[in-house]
Amino acid sequence: MPFSVEVPVTVRWRDFDALGHVNNAVFLTFLETGRDRFFHSLVGDTFLDLVLVRLEIDFTAEIPMGTEEVLVTCRATGIGRTSMRTQEQILLPGGALAAQSETVIVARDAATRSARPWTDEERVVLEGAL
Repeated sequence: MPFSVEVPVTVRWRDFDALGHVNNAVFLTFLETGRDRFFHSLVGDTFLDLVLVRLEIDFTAEIPMGTEEVLVTCRATGIGRTSMRTQEQILLPGGALAAQSETVIVARDAATRSARPWTDEERVVLEGAL
């Protein structure tokens, strides 16, 4: 069974816009919270220099004013030589889907500031999440 995380995220008053729902830009922060927890759950405090290189998002429902918490999920969907694909969801109270995203995350060499292959150790851990 694939490894995934579920992260309750508190919706703050400042997340809402004049239209009475969570602003679309805030959805990205919610999704990032899920991805961060996903990778931390896999590697703990080990630092991985990762860069988000692709993000595709489908907004399926608004998060209306008064919503206090949403649930963000994240799971791996594939691994490449230098990258990992993930899927995140934002779920409303009651379980309705508010948004779904697919991302590509790339391992980065800090010295060259360019993509690098996963190490053998990293690959074992990441493949274990699939």
